[in-house]
Amino acid sequence: MDLGGKNIDNTALTVHVTLMTSQLRFRLYYIYLHGTKGTEMSKVSVHWFRHGLRFHDNPALLEAIKDAERFYAVFIFDGESAGTKISGYNRAQFLYESLCDLDSELKAVGSQLFIFNGVPAEIFTTLHKEAGVTHLSFEQDCEAIWNQRDDDVRRTCLELGMEVIEKISHTLWDPFDIIDANGGQPPLTYEMFVQVAQVLEDPPRALPNPEWDNVIFGEITDELAAKLKLAPKVPTPEMQGWIRNGEAPTYVGGERQALQHLKSRLRVEEDAFRDGYILPNQVNPDFLGPPLSMSAALRFGCLSVRKFYWDVHETYYKVNRGQPSATHSLTAQLIWREFFYCMSANNPKYDQMKQNPICIQIPWNKNPDHLKAWEMGQTGYPFIDACMRQMRKEGWIHHVGRTAVASFLTRGDLWISWEEGLKVFYKYLIDADWSVAAGNWMWLSSSAFERQLDCSVCVCPVAYGRRLEPTGEYIRRYVPELASLPHDYIFEPWKAPSKVQEKFGCIVGKDYPKRIVRHKTASKANYKMMKNIRDSLKLAPKHCAPSNADEIRQYLRLPKACFHNIVEGRH
Repeated sequence: MDLGGKNIDNTALTVHVTLMTSQLRFRLYYIYLHGTKGTEMSKVSVHWFRHGLRFHDNPALLEAIKDAERFYAVFIFDGESAGTKISGYNRAQFLYESLCDLDSELKAVGSQLFIFNGVPAEIFTTLHKEAGVTHLSFEQDCEAIWNQRDDDVRRTCLELGMEVIEKISHTLWDPFDIIDANGGQPPLTYEMFVQVAQVLEDPPRALPNPEWDNVIFGEITDELAAKLKLAPKVPTPEMQGWIRNGEAPTYVGGERQALQHLKSRLRVEEDAFRDGYILPNQVNPDFLGPPLSMSAALRFGCLSVRKFYWDVHETYYKVNRGQPSATHSLTAQLIWREFFYCMSANNPKYDQMKQNPICIQIPWNKNPDHLKAWEMGQTGYPFIDACMRQMRKEGWIHHVGRTAVASFLTRGDLWISWEEGLKVFYKYLIDADWSVAAGNWMWLSSSAFERQLDCSVCVCPVAYGRRLEPTGEYIRRYVPELASLPHDYIFEPWKAPSKVQEKFGCIVGKDYPKRIVRHKTASKANYKMMKNIRDSLKLAPKHCAPSNADEIRQYLRLPKACFHNIVEGRH
């Protein structure tokens, strides 16, 4: 090969390229494809927002603006990014608000968020040719579902001689570092994950906001805007084809809203630490107040998971005068999130049963009528129905409520596949993402992450709801046809005498549906089926399982006082 008049042996070149930095590799490949003319290119960079819809703790963004002659901030509606392919209205609204927040903040410093429609690789090719873009940055999307999209973009950039800047900030650790440290396989239990993570360094601290003073922002000509289908403004969900049908989302999207919400959450954490306990959102689940969970902001990256993690720890240190805590306990739900991301990183079939190496193949029933009744909150079990109706209207339910509805759909009562439940969660929940949502469903259906198909924890849809929210006000709020019933019958309206039903205007079977199954009968039958499946397995599969009973309780987000009652009504 001839490079600038010098003959270089191909074998030697390969060795040298391997040792070079990423930037030099791209420069060398550019020379190989395009010759030496113009290789001293100025840096014209694009930051591609996908997840990570924030400025704080955004290492890829910081690298993009560093020494850039021109900078563009971009979001692309490609039909899939940020979950738009399977999203319902509430999630689309949250994304809209998050993009508006970014656009507003960019306009405050003299630019805007450029929003395109199309195939990312094709858009970046046009930006390279028409706007002279030399660098593309983005936050790592570690989930296997994004591999094809990102591989196409990397391949295109390599062919064009563009440098790709990819940084890790959607997770605390790089999942692939965890896998490598565990001998090339993801840790199969939560405790194993914690042990491997402790071998690595602590998660990085959050990085500061960008300094915009010296950044020169690029512009898009009218001709290029037309070619790239540049949106004149952030498109509303309605402009994207979503139709609002009574939704009233509980969360507002955007970085600034997320940071305000974090302040409120940290005050709750601090009060709990002063009272001598941790995980207040788990210990005292509140069904009636505004949600404390940061899950929606974390799912879209409006809040940095590293900032949340370290802010909680620093709050604990402040209250306890520097005394260290058990890391995996203090922020346990964030570590569960990491665990599920790690389990899915190399598994493109993670969200389905067939061809999924960690998932037990269970012969679930198909019952469209029962599935629809569950989705619409018409099962005849008030607590289950309240949870499903809240999810459809507001885009969120408390995580202990998710435990109830998932158990009810699968191994607890209806014996319908977790894949069907996952689709419903994807559609309605603002915070549903590919890894965590699928991991939760596999666990709760005894399809993975559960010891030997034991199925010993079966949620009773009556006792569980009564224990978590004994006043019945949650049911009255979301199942208004039951609102006038006396408290004695609010959790079990079928027990109300016909005269009581008539007096209070709620006749079961007319104003409110009859139970679609009898829990005691269904759960006993399902338990036997699960036991038969377990006994029929000639070889135990490589099946992820909890390490101990405490891990199960922690995963289910149950207070200790509640745990022993969730099996009530099966035997």
